[in-house]
Amino acid sequence: MMMRRFDQLYIGGEWRQPTGNLAPIALIDPASERVIGSVAAASSADVDSAVEAARAAFPTFSVTAPGERSELLERICALLGERFEDLAQAIRQEMGSAISFARTSQVPFGIAHVRTAIAVLKTYPFLRRQGSTAIAREAIGVCGLITPWNWPLYQITAKVAPAIAAGCTIVLKPSELSPLSAQLFAQIMHDAGTPPGVFNMVTGTGAEVGTAISAHPDIDMVSITGSTRAGVLVAQAAAPTVKRVTQELGGKSPNILLDDADFATVVPLGVTAAFRNVGQSCSAPTRMLVPQARLAEAEQLAASAAAKMIVGLPELEATVLGPVANANQFTKVEEMIDIGIAEGAKVVCGGPGRPEGLDRGFFVRPTIFSAVHSDMRIAQEEIFGPVLCLIPYSDEDQAVSIANDTVYGLGSHVQSSDLDRARRVGSRIRAGQVHINHPTWDGFAAFGGYRQSGNGREYGVFGVEEYLETKAILGYYPE
Repeated sequence: MMMRRFDQLYIGGEWRQPTGNLAPIALIDPASERVIGSVAAASSADVDSAVEAARAAFPTFSVTAPGERSELLERICALLGERFEDLAQAIRQEMGSAISFARTSQVPFGIAHVRTAIAVLKTYPFLRRQGSTAIAREAIGVCGLITPWNWPLYQITAKVAPAIAAGCTIVLKPSELSPLSAQLFAQIMHDAGTPPGVFNMVTGTGAEVGTAISAHPDIDMVSITGSTRAGVLVAQAAAPTVKRVTQELGGKSPNILLDDADFATVVPLGVTAAFRNVGQSCSAPTRMLVPQARLAEAEQLAASAAAKMIVGLPELEATVLGPVANANQFTKVEEMIDIGIAEGAKVVCGGPGRPEGLDRGFFVRPTIFSAVHSDMRIAQEEIFGPVLCLIPYSDEDQAVSIANDTVYGLGSHVQSSDLDRARRVGSRIRAGQVHINHPTWDGFAAFGGYRQSGNGREYGVFGVEEYLETKAILGYYPE
């Protein structure tokens, strides 16, 4: 297998060698556990250089016309489309995504964020009248963007596209665990004619690069998607410089199946939603709340749905679930499955160990627990793998109580044949998104969390506004 070495950073409109002497970071293929390449490890000095380039570009880029920024985003969008297959193959290789999923979800949804930012730019009122006062929305400044390994392109575009739309300049730190798609994206930004310094990318560890970005006095805002632990560390590092910090963090999303729901439809859909991206989604509905009287029915339907999900090598077209993305995640998921068994939860399907026939790679057996209680660790902690908990409830009030019994509040689902009833239940859930009866994805819907799932919002106009400051100009208009 050919080794792929990415030994440069993208700063000031060009590819540069890192200035420090940090060892490159090994890139591991999660399907084979083999080293397949390496990525440059930036130092804090490299972050300084990237911030300097972004700061120099900001005065000019921040006052460009919205139409000019829209044209740049159009060129980026076109190049993403042209290099669609290269991006899909990179995501397959770097994080083990099934190639079918990379083609139908990872890349298309990433492109959709750029299209959404373009649509917002067409109508967004950067200056509006309020009596004799003008309310101006202006680019916040230099933005440090820290993105995760689980949706690598999707999360990059969810931050970069609205930041560009707002007129900000950028220092991006993609995950060092899934850097291939980020390298392709940086080249796309270059080939699209992004002005030098508007977009910069520094690869490296969170401890070195993430901390340097968060604490940097010349970065005006940090946006991070990652674990709650990582979000706390970023906020602590950013606090002395009083910069804006937005965080999209962990989750333990509930999926309430009300007693009038069509279980034959919603249970398989719920399993699919929980196991999408091999369960490596912060908003995955990994707690399925089921009426006690219908628990056995839900178990049978869930096990049947899981049995149809082919676990295999990510390059195979038939594969639904590839491996989890890295060794640390594999270890954590296996530990949590063992904990669920020790806690006395009923194993409906799956369990510890790799699936049959897969003796190498970070493959996990799709696992469903039943008779789970809310005080169990598997019901409270984010597992981030193909593990689903069926939790019984006695009545609607208890279902809502269990749904809210978590430190998180990112996503949630409600299933019912009575739309008004579903709406009422959804209004009682403390979460940033509520999905009623498995709706289609909406890239314009605000996405973000309550409580320890973070603060701030992404997607659509809400995402663009996170990168804007508000200025009131009194006396702007004649009274």
